[in-house]
Amino acid sequence: MSDRQLTTQGAERKQQLLDAAARLFAEQGYASTRVVDIVDAAGVAKGLFYWYFENKEALFRELAADMRRRLRRQQAAAIDDRAPALLRLLQGSVASVFFMAENAPFFSLLEVEGHTVSDVLRQGTEQHIRDVTTLIVAGQRDGTVTDDDPAELLALSVVGTVGQFGHFHRTHRVELSLDELSGYVARLVARMLAADEHTARASLAELRNRADVPAPTG
Repeated sequence: MSDRQLTTQGAERKQQLLDAAARLFAEQGYASTRVVDIVDAAGVAKGLFYWYFENKEALFRELAADMRRRLRRQQAAAIDDRAPALLRLLQGSVASVFFMAENAPFFSLLEVEGHTVSDVLRQGTEQHIRDVTTLIVAGQRDGTVTDDDPAELLALSVVGTVGQFGHFHRTHRVELSLDELSGYVARLVARMLAADEHTARASLAELRNRADVPAPTG
C-alpha cells in the first residue's frame, strides 16, 4: 500500500501502526507478535491495518525501510555540505553511531529477524555504501581522503566499522559512554581515511569544535 496517497490523518494512523509494531517486535519478538496485538497497541481497528499493509511481514518490511530512511535523514542533518569531505564523513559516522544507539531495540531485532526482510536490509546497506563512496571520492578530489585505496573498499571499511561498533555497544561488549564511543569511531574513521596525519587531527578537532563530540587524539 506504499503507493497509495495518504491524507495527513492517514499518514499519522499508518505511523501509529509502525510505531506500535516496532515496540512489540522489540519486546516480544517478531514471531510472537500478532496483528491483533499491533492494532490493540496502536488503538486502531483491525481493518485499518489491512488498509495499509497486506500482512505482518509487509509491515515489517516497511518498518525496516522506514528505519533506513530515518537514518539517512539523521546523517544528512548532521553533515555540513560546505565542509571538506573528510569532515562530512566523520559527521555522518557519528550521526550513525547515535542513531543506532537511540534505536538499539530495533537494530537488535534485525539481527535476529533480519532474514525476513533481507532484501530490504541489503538495499539499505548498498545505499549506505554508495553514499559513503560518493563522499570518499569527493575527499580524494579535495585532498582530505587518501587515494592509496579504491573508494569502494574504503567505504566498506567505514560502513563495517560503524556497524560493528554499534553492535558492540548494543550488546554491552564495549564499556564506553555513547559520547566516548562516537569519538572513538570518529578517530578510527579519520585514521583509515585521512590523506595524512595532520588532516586526520585537524578534522577530528573541527568535529569536536562544531558538534562538541569527543575526538581522541594520539
